[in-house]
Amino acid sequence: MKLEMTNSLPIKPVDLLRPALYAILLFFVYRTSLVYLFAKWQDEDFTYCYIIPFIVLYLIWEKRERLAALPSLPSWKGLYLLIPGLLLFWLGELGGEFTMLFLSLWLVIVSLCWLHLGWRKLTLIAFPLVYGLSSFVPPNALYLPLTFRLKLISSQIGVKLMQLYGLSAYREGNVIDLGFTQLQVVDACSGLRYVIPLFLMGVLLAYYYQASMWKKIVLVVSTIPISVLTNSLRIASVGILYQFMGAAAAEGFFHDFSGWFIFIAGLALLLLEMWVLNKIFREKRKSEVRSQESGERIPEAEERPQTRQPLPALKQSIAAMVLLLATLAASQGIDFREKTPLVKPFSGLPLQLDEWRGTPAAMEQQFLDALKLSDYAMIDYRNTAGQEVSFYVAYNSSQSKGEATHSPATCLPGSGWDFRESGNASIPGTASETIRVSRAFMEKSGVRQLVYYWFPQRGRVLTNLYQIKLYNFWDALTRRRTDGALVRINKKNERRITKTSR
Repeated sequence: MKLEMTNSLPIKPVDLLRPALYAILLFFVYRTSLVYLFAKWQDEDFTYCYIIPFIVLYLIWEKRERLAALPSLPSWKGLYLLIPGLLLFWLGELGGEFTMLFLSLWLVIVSLCWLHLGWRKLTLIAFPLVYGLSSFVPPNALYLPLTFRLKLISSQIGVKLMQLYGLSAYREGNVIDLGFTQLQVVDACSGLRYVIPLFLMGVLLAYYYQASMWKKIVLVVSTIPISVLTNSLRIASVGILYQFMGAAAAEGFFHDFSGWFIFIAGLALLLLEMWVLNKIFREKRKSEVRSQESGERIPEAEERPQTRQPLPALKQSIAAMVLLLATLAASQGIDFREKTPLVKPFSGLPLQLDEWRGTPAAMEQQFLDALKLSDYAMIDYRNTAGQEVSFYVAYNSSQSKGEATHSPATCLPGSGWDFRESGNASIPGTASETIRVSRAFMEKSGVRQLVYYWFPQRGRVLTNLYQIKLYNFWDALTRRRTDGALVRINKKNERRITKTSR
């Protein structure tokens, strides 16, 4: 049966007024978050995010006929998501966490759809809305460790493939020794740059795949091993071709082309997998007539033409805009963070401690620009026995989005350090007190270190970022302070194996 779209109403300028007002309000409420997000999109790891909004709009456009056929039933139940969404905004804003702000923006958008369209229409566009979450970059606490793990797995498989080919390949960490040269598997070669886009492509294929749910799940899950395997083949090909092409095999056009090739190869494998699943596990075809997408006929009552109302959901619109305006006014008009300067600068820290003599070091400007520290100190201490200890302390007079304390557990893995046996430990403090701190063994290219770190935060000694975010939120509300520091002590191990990067 063909559905006649007699109930489709022409769009008038007044219909665009409300969405435009919402867009303006959301832009100003989440302005700093959006600026940060668009800047992250320029990173080569997240360029796929540019296409996500267009995919979401297309998925919604595909449902335009069914959306027009269903009546809009404004519901106050949309506040069930709007209020938690605004609470997440304050948790992210005062705690200095962009991920919370991204989730807040998504919840607010979904809540506005619920408020004005109703539950039936919201469920119809549920998949595009959920898919839109992929336009937000993942938090570093998740992304960096995952990058490092995938880098290890890819290099391990790559070495095995080189050995199968006949090369004498040896791996230590992310350094592959081929005898005639050493290759370092950097973050860009971890495969995560291709895992996420291929995973999202697998989700889209599963969405359009006319098959049982278990087949769709298998298809989506298989994107991860396919990405890792194809990336391992890429690493192996670099090692094999290096003996013929030299450095050109690991740089320039060949390196970039191989990256595109593994993505196209992964997509081809997914399509092949769908064909194999259909051939091996055949499904009975249903002969009954279905509607264009869901297989359910739209009830006759819902096919009746909609009559235009002057301003439908006016009360819901006023309530939502008042809440958004109040949030904007409070975030821009109230200073929740008073900068707390240091009593003494870190430049006055002693360089001589009994038999330990310290040598100050300076941080590169690119890291200073990224961390935005109020003050810091880096000192390498060495005693008469030749033992070395690195001391690092960093201070933020006010911790906000992009200017918050960074944990070594999230930052150092991004530089290639492998954290092992992470946990907490007690060390002597002042007088007879002990301090509960974080401790871990870390290794990179043959260099091993024991690291202790903790976060002095307004009279508290904290050990993880989750505590920092919650106390930043609470102290910003109750004390108008979010200042804090990071203290890190590294005990160096003498064992070192020198490797050169590709």
